Amino acid sequence: MTDIEIPPGSAVPESPRALPTTVKARRTRSRTTAGTGRMAALLVSPTLLVLTVVVLYPTVMALRESLYGPKGLDPRTGFIRSTEPFVGLKNYADILGATGDRFWNAFWNTTFFTVVTVGLETVTGVAMALIMHRAFSGRALVRASILVPWAVPTAISGLLWRWIFNSDGIANALLGRQILWTTEGFHAKVAVIVAEVWKTAPFIGLLVLAGLQVIPKEVYEASRIDGASALRRFWHITLPLVKPALLVAMLFRCMDALRMFDLPYILIGAQKNSVETLSMLAQNEASNVRFGPASAYAVLLFLYVFLIALAFVRLLGADLVGDSGGGRRTRTRPGFARRREVTA
Repeated sequence: MTDIEIPPGSAVPESPRALPTTVKARRTRSRTTAGTGRMAALLVSPTLLVLTVVVLYPTVMALRESLYGPKGLDPRTGFIRSTEPFVGLKNYADILGATGDRFWNAFWNTTFFTVVTVGLETVTGVAMALIMHRAFSGRALVRASILVPWAVPTAISGLLWRWIFNSDGIANALLGRQILWTTEGFHAKVAVIVAEVWKTAPFIGLLVLAGLQVIPKEVYEASRIDGASALRRFWHITLPLVKPALLVAMLFRCMDALRMFDLPYILIGAQKNSVETLSMLAQNEASNVRFGPASAYAVLLFLYVFLIALAFVRLLGADLVGDSGGGRRTRTRPGFARRREVTA
């Protein structure tokens, strides 16, 4: 076997015996790829069918319904309409225009709850994960007790915290003050934030704990030998290695917090400007048989959640899905000489 160097741009003769083998190999690879593609499509098709029925169809119908107005008196004929009139984008114009103060109030409430609750849940969840990850007596009991709030249904959690935040409840007894938590004001926001963080911080703690358990112990042992403090080990080892799991947990919590409805609805009540969210606004319109504006609110909320999730994945996509390229890509420069192995 010898390597013959061929200058760039020159033709390389093909061996007549090697050509059929190359063609057969290419055909085999194409058949394998086609078979793998068909199997992948077959396995994914049930999921796509469920998503189409559960997500795509309701979204399309909500978009269609948002273009129609509510039934009522027709000003041109003076009779009650039997069908919903087509109004085009009038519902969106009313929501986003000068008369959409209620929408913007709900929008900012939703954004405020999302930013504050997800931030507090991230800090609390990481602390919970670090506690659950340590080896000590009774760790199983501590893990179970930390995960109990996440297992409690949200409606039950709202009723529980409503009892705590009553005028003669535990919260006022501990503070020594008489605060009407379930009325209008910033204290109503505080009540919702406390209840939401208590309920969902264990979710982030559970995902971060899963990320902590795959970190090799040798990394920490080497850092201790090098004299790194506990804070430096957390900042330079734990946090970077657990970052993918933490980002996934934050993404899920952001999407869930943007759709917040049941907790403020049960804890504080409906039509409270201090805690009214976009989901509560859409439900209120639908309960008053104004399905067109309700669908418009739902479509705007869907777009808001979609854009936040898209921005989250686009900005932090490398940490969420990993490097699919398998490392650095190498590219052959055209100026380098090609080598071909031939039989001497």
